[in-house]
Amino acid sequence: MLPAWIRSRHVFLGVFIVTAAMMGFGFWLQYARGLEPCPLCMSQRIFIVLLGLTGLAAAVHGPRRLGVRIYSAFAALLCVAGGSISARHVWLQSLPPEQAPACGPDLAYMFDAFPLKDALRLLLRGDGNCATVDWSFLGLSIPAWTLAAFAGFALLVAWTGWRPRV
Repeated sequence: MLPAWIRSRHVFLGVFIVTAAMMGFGFWLQYARGLEPCPLCMSQRIFIVLLGLTGLAAAVHGPRRLGVRIYSAFAALLCVAGGSISARHVWLQSLPPEQAPACGPDLAYMFDAFPLKDALRLLLRGDGNCATVDWSFLGLSIPAWTLAAFAGFALLVAWTGWRPRV
């Protein structure tokens, strides 16, 4: 349990800082190390950014109890959605190469050539590019680490929203 002096504002600010660091690391991998993000990676990034912006808004706003619960519930929903995408990505990476889906078009082409609804469906479904593991740390791929982060954030914001008053 966290000390009593840690308020929800501190937790939400921490969520913002960690998600900003995650995005910074993702951009470093992309631009300095040359790893191109696949469609599912881009989807996870969207949810990381939305979670970070929610944390920033809650930290700046400094709401009372009901507001903390609303921010926490919204952040938890973002974590569940982002975690679901991460879990699918991890599942795709665990498939044998012959069972992985075929590689699809790149992101820019999807949004140019398809209606928005179809492009989003393709984006969230993933393709063969999503099945490759280009980088790992301690035996876990980037989507596995992202899944762990979403799970940790979900527990943290749920605890923040519904912890007993001190």
